Parts: sequence; C-alpha cells; structure tokens
Amino acid sequence: MTPYIAGATVLCCFDHRVRHALTEFLDQQQIRMPDMIVVAGGSKTLASPSSDSEREFIIEQIQLSLKLHGAKRIILINHSDCGAYGGLAAFQGNVQMEAQHHANELQKALTFVGENLPNVAVEAYFVDFEGIWKLVDGR
Repeated sequence: MTPYIAGATVLCCFDHRVRHALTEFLDQQQIRMPDMIVVAGGSKTLASPSSDSEREFIIEQIQLSLKLHGAKRIILINHSDCGAYGGLAAFQGNVQMEAQHHANELQKALTFVGENLPNVAVEAYFVDFEGIWKLVDGR
C-alpha cells in the first residue's frame, strides 16, 4: 500500500462561498490530495487569534499534517467578506482597504509560520468574488 502524501497543507475559512474558487485553485496547482484545516477566519487564527491557544492549536494541526502526511507546502488563504473579520462592512465596503488589510494579516501569518516551521515552503492567497490572488510568498 502506498503511503498517503498530502500535496499541501491548506489553512482556510469554512465559508462555503469560496469553496468553488478554492477547489479550482487547488486543481490548477495540481494539488489533488490536500490536508485541509478549515476554521472560521482561516489564517486569522495565526495572524490575529482570539487567544494564544487558538494559534497553538492551528500550528499543531499544521505540524501534524507535515509529520503524518509528508506535506512539503503550506498554503494560507483569506477571503473577502469574511465574517471573522467583520465582513466587507468592517471596511465600509471598500474592497481595496479590505484587500490591504488581508495582505497585512497574511504577512503576519507567514511570519508566524516561518518562525515556527522554518524549513517549509509557505504561500498566502486572498480570495475575492472574482478569483484568487497570490499576495505574498514565504521562503
């Protein structure tokens, strides 16, 4: 029996509105068997967690994916109108302001992952209702 190897560990929000874009993106990236970590806010749990225990839990889940399923790539995803961030309304409907905020949040998440898992490739993306955009790229 061939061991299961994850194509990537993907941290994303549970909002179903972005599921189609995410599925297409993973197909385009030829990631057929991702380890999905699906929680409210996605990488918000690393960038701006509500508690240290939330951050610790997520980093532990990522570590387990790497250890148990041999993932060599981590993908962090945030999306537009995310309720965990207060939705688009929190940015007064300004999509550019929202995208910049998510870019900053994704950078914080990348830094945290880089400090805790320095030998793994990490990428961060923002999904809006027109597509998925690569904002920042770690190591």
